Formats: sequence, C-alpha cells, structure tokens
Amino acid sequence: MPSFFVVRPIQGLFVGAVVLGLLTACSRQAPAPEPIRAVKLIEVGAHALNTEVEYAGEVRAQIESRLGFQVAGKLVQRFVNAGDVVRKGQVLAELDGQDYALAAQAAQAQVAAAKTQRDLAKADWERFSALKNQGFISGVELDRRRANLQSAQAQLEQAQAQASAQSNQSGYTRLLASAAGVITSVQAEPGQVVAAGAPVVQLAHDGARDVVVAVPETARSHIKLGQIVQVRIWSQDRLLEGTVRELGASADPVTRTYAAKVKVQGADQPALGATAYVRMHLAEKASDDAIKLPSTAVLDQGGSSTVWEFDASTSTVHARKVEVAGVDGNEILITAGVQPGMQLVAAGTHVLTEGQKVSVYQPRYPETAR
Repeated sequence: MPSFFVVRPIQGLFVGAVVLGLLTACSRQAPAPEPIRAVKLIEVGAHALNTEVEYAGEVRAQIESRLGFQVAGKLVQRFVNAGDVVRKGQVLAELDGQDYALAAQAAQAQVAAAKTQRDLAKADWERFSALKNQGFISGVELDRRRANLQSAQAQLEQAQAQASAQSNQSGYTRLLASAAGVITSVQAEPGQVVAAGAPVVQLAHDGARDVVVAVPETARSHIKLGQIVQVRIWSQDRLLEGTVRELGASADPVTRTYAAKVKVQGADQPALGATAYVRMHLAEKASDDAIKLPSTAVLDQGGSSTVWEFDASTSTVHARKVEVAGVDGNEILITAGVQPGMQLVAAGTHVLTEGQKVSVYQPRYPETAR
C-alpha cells in the first residue's frame, strides 16, 4: 500500500507561524530618517552699547528709624498706627512700668538711708574734732572718724547714682518720637512682651527724600556716587533732578541686586511711598562697541555659555563656547568666542546636537516695508 505523510494540525500551525514570521522580517522597513530642522539665523555684528538705563523705585525718607524701648516689658498701650503724623517728643507707646516704679522707690529709700549714715558720721567727726582741740583724744582717733565720714559720703553718692539710673529706667517705659515724621509700620501690639531694643514702630523723618532702586550686578560698577540722574514721579508726571547718594556694598541674597539711593533735589519733595523712575547714564566702558546677541541664542551648559554656529558649506551646526560680559537690556554682551560675520542660531538652541544637519528658515510671507 502507498504510504501517506500525515501532518497533524498543531504541527501545521507551528510551521505556518514560522513561515509568516520569516516573511514579516524580510519585509520590515528601515526607520524613517530624522527630519531636517529649520533654524533661524542671525549674523554677528558689533553694536553700540546703550548706556542709558531706567529703573523703577520707591520714594522713601532719607532717615528711617526703627524705634523701640530701652527696657523690656509688657506693652500695655500703643498710641499710633501706620500712616499717623507725629511730632518730636510725642508718646508713641507705653510699657507696664509698675516694677520699674517700685525699683525707683527702693532706690530712693536707699538714698535716704545712706544720707542718714552720712549725717551721723559727720556729727561724730565734728564731736571728735572738738575733743581733739581740747586734747582729750589723739589724732589717730580723729582720722578714724574722718575716714568713716568719707566712706558714708561715698555710699550716699553711690545710692544717689543708682536712684538716678533707676529713675531713668522708669522713664524708659514710655516710647517717644525722636523726630517729627510719619509712622510707616508697626511691629508690636498691646499685650505683647517686648525685649529691650526690639522695634515697635518705624518712623520716617520729615525732610529730604530718597528714591530707592534695585540695580543689577552688571550695572553697579558703572554707577558713581554723586552722579546726576533724572527722577520721574509716576503719579505726578513730573521730572526732578537727583543725585546718587548711596550704593549697596553687598547684593540682596534673594534678588542678587544692589540697592541704590538717589537723593531728590529741590524743596518740593515727593510723597512717601510714591512710585518713581530713575534714568541714568552708565559710565563709559573701555570699548564703545560690543557684540550683542539675543538671550535665546546663548545656551547655558554646565556653567559655561555656548552658541551654535551655522556652517553653510555642510548645512550643519557646531557648538562654540563664548564668554559673557553682562546684559544690555534683553541682549547678552559677548567678549570672546565669536567674530563679526558669523552666522549663529537665534532660537531653539536647547534641541540641537553637535554636527546636526539643519536648513535655514524662510518666512512664508516676506516682510514688506511699511
């Protein structure tokens, strides 16, 4: 009989799966190439520096004092609030002075006791002095009485000094205005126990005014003390002349800016707290021209600054490290790393890689002169 080759169903399914897998592997297509990214280019050139800047600030009193008690105690009453106008010597707040009053009374009692001892020593010395003149006692005994009198006098003077100091302590329970001005803020409320010297109110003295502005680190070295500036009061829309009176020695730990105080000239001083703009010219730098790039063209990589140079012959980009000197408005000042005439990528620097092939962006609608 002829022999038959029987294929079981399970084996047939396995063979079919293998054949299908081989056909799929043979027909798999290679991954699509990465699309060429279009970049916008700028040409490096030297530009004149903008040496005129304007900063926004606030009008403040030239002298601002944080007033506090010279002694510790419980604040029982505060007579002023923020915005109140006060005169020199006016009572601003008061502590519970009962303990200080009792201490002053005790000091006065010690004065009375010391005065009694002094009077007794004086009478004793006068009596023994008469006996010495009559020859009844020796000079040594009279000297002893004189020493007792001098000691009693010294103890009296000590008690009087302590009583005077204690009286002053009792008077320090009343906080007085050191000058005429305006209360700008309060830091303590009745019922609060305050330490000696802790601020209770802040007083802005009447008189000269300052405009306080925050100056960036890149501009501080180009501002000079005594420099004449222009001050514009926003609410009154008027211009005043000012003088740079003070420059901060250290930067603010949060904003990393330096506080500059500009003294406002003239008798008509602006109101406290008003918004003001200070326009000033920065001192001339060593060079009148500098290379300036938009901030979007400079990439910060691990503490160093990098730009992407476009190679027209290969249509690729290459990284170049640059040295940044500072900021001029919205642009970055470059001192080394690029030369005029180079073509750099203006934006999207964070998505490029070394040697990446790119195309030059062409606007769909060319700009027309208006």
